[in-house]
Amino acid sequence: MLGVPVNNAVLRRLPLFLWLFCITAAAGALDPGAAAPSLRSQAAVLLDAATGTVLYSKNGDEPISPASLTKLMTIHLALKDSESGKTSLDTVVSLPRETWAINQPPRSSLMFLAQGQTVTLGELLLGLAVSSGNDAAVAVALHLAPSVDAFAERMTAEAKALGLENTSFVEPSGISEYNMTTAMDYARFCRIYITLHPETLEQLHSVPSFAYPKPENLPEIYRQRPGTIEQYNRNALLRSYSGVDGLKTGYIDEAGYNIALTARRDGTRLIAVILGGPANLGSQEGERIRRADSTALLDWGFEYFKTLRPVVAELPPVRIWKGTENSASVVPGETLERTIISDRGDGLRWEARINEPVTAPLTAGSSVGDLVFLDTQGELFRVPLVLQDDQPQGNVFKRLWDSIRLFFRSLGKKN
Repeated sequence: MLGVPVNNAVLRRLPLFLWLFCITAAAGALDPGAAAPSLRSQAAVLLDAATGTVLYSKNGDEPISPASLTKLMTIHLALKDSESGKTSLDTVVSLPRETWAINQPPRSSLMFLAQGQTVTLGELLLGLAVSSGNDAAVAVALHLAPSVDAFAERMTAEAKALGLENTSFVEPSGISEYNMTTAMDYARFCRIYITLHPETLEQLHSVPSFAYPKPENLPEIYRQRPGTIEQYNRNALLRSYSGVDGLKTGYIDEAGYNIALTARRDGTRLIAVILGGPANLGSQEGERIRRADSTALLDWGFEYFKTLRPVVAELPPVRIWKGTENSASVVPGETLERTIISDRGDGLRWEARINEPVTAPLTAGSSVGDLVFLDTQGELFRVPLVLQDDQPQGNVFKRLWDSIRLFFRSLGKKN
């Protein structure tokens, strides 16, 4: 946590997506001095989750179907409704005919919903996150909207509200090739998703397996032989890459092998979205390429970049001229978190540089200088210093007295 507050009054005026999309970087280009990995997948983006800084992009704005990455938006809307009180994770969800596993399209991944089962919204979200159940996606959609089409419209509207201009949906599971996104859009959505629902990393996306149906999901007559099916999380990197704790894999023939990944090491969290892994080489080779591309991208990101979180214990007040007060508190006008090259940040220090004289009247949020951060190699970055409160103009005598003092002060500087 920072030792001084960011100017919350200013940040509160920004929509969530604008605040989350603010991409910050160290002074100068973030050039790690090493070639970025060459990936076989069609498109990829790597972000620093804390700052939103784009570290890598390959065809980041190319439209590609997200496949089962679509289910992250379905989960997001379910959690949004749960948090607002419109539903609850403990709510028992109706299972009309459209939700049954036997009625899903061919080659669907399934949670294995069936007639007569009793299932909660929370269980359905596990079925989405771990088993990637298309039947679970339909059940959630019909629980939250009057029809699957209506829910898909809501998904698209939510994407637009979050600033994802190149993302749209026609159904909630990802089986349709007409769902559409880009690697850049979906990486930004993953950042929003993690920010809004951090608990899902532990409670949904890093859960290793999910067994369903259990006896309690079934009518009494079937509980002795429930036919429980245990499925393992389809994100293989949960088991093979240290620090990975989400998010979702996806595949359809038209899109190829997709994955939305997040991993945390030594205080730095990265988000990677990889779309369009080759689909014409067979499932084993396609999955192998997806894992290889994911590993190469995360390895490169963690080796050459890190998140810096400076701590500023206390900022000195600034001198206010011609105001009702002689001094005022200042705060950083932006978050202090920055993405930097991994070999920077040693011996970090800061300096407050004020653009004097600071003369009233001024409003809260007015910039009065910079907070400059330096390390052993020089300046890293700077953020504006802004007034924490309004500084009204003083009376005529105060203004006259300060004008005289400023005049003689300027003479002294000339000499």
